[in-house]
Amino acid sequence: MAKLRVGVLISGRGSNMRALIDAASAPDYPAEIVLVVSNVPGAGGLEYAKSAGIAVAVVNHKEFATREAFEEAVCRKLQEAEAELVCLAGFMRVLTEGMARRWRDRLINIHPSLLPAFTGLHVQERAVETGVRFSGCTVHFVRPAMDDGPIIAQACVPVFQSDSADDLTARILIQEHRIYPLAVKLIAEGRVRVVNERVTIDGADEADGVLLNPQP
Repeated sequence: MAKLRVGVLISGRGSNMRALIDAASAPDYPAEIVLVVSNVPGAGGLEYAKSAGIAVAVVNHKEFATREAFEEAVCRKLQEAEAELVCLAGFMRVLTEGMARRWRDRLINIHPSLLPAFTGLHVQERAVETGVRFSGCTVHFVRPAMDDGPIIAQACVPVFQSDSADDLTARILIQEHRIYPLAVKLIAEGRVRVVNERVTIDGADEADGVLLNPQP
């Protein structure tokens, strides 16, 4: 069976891109990374992708007069690589509605909170300041609104009273590197369906039990 062809968009070091590349290196993983695109020349993740033998491209957003023109150039690269699924992995550009609709249910993102809580930027700082007892990360299909769309997978971590934003960021990042490859795997296996803007996953094992923080 042919593997799902995946393109990854990055702007920086691409730690989630690395997690995807590492997962895809396993012979039985059902997806392959066929292209990494960065909008930032010299982004650290490009060298890692090259070292893994993956094609890379730079589409510098500063060279385009409009977001639409920039996205069209990105889409051309993805289409040339015959990408079937696109993963945003620290891609620091707000996508237009046209881009979200063009790749509907074929474009996914990872966000460092338990959506729909804490959309946007400075997520961990806001979680710590608010005093929530749990946070985490979410993989979701992209929709025109920022950090919105059907949720594929989430991971939950505790927020400790002594946490700084950096502490929480590090704890969440470990889980990001687990659930992003998992979400891609589920999609590649054909187990993910979007029904009435909710994701259903065929044959999924679901979490049980209750998490308490603080413990009684």
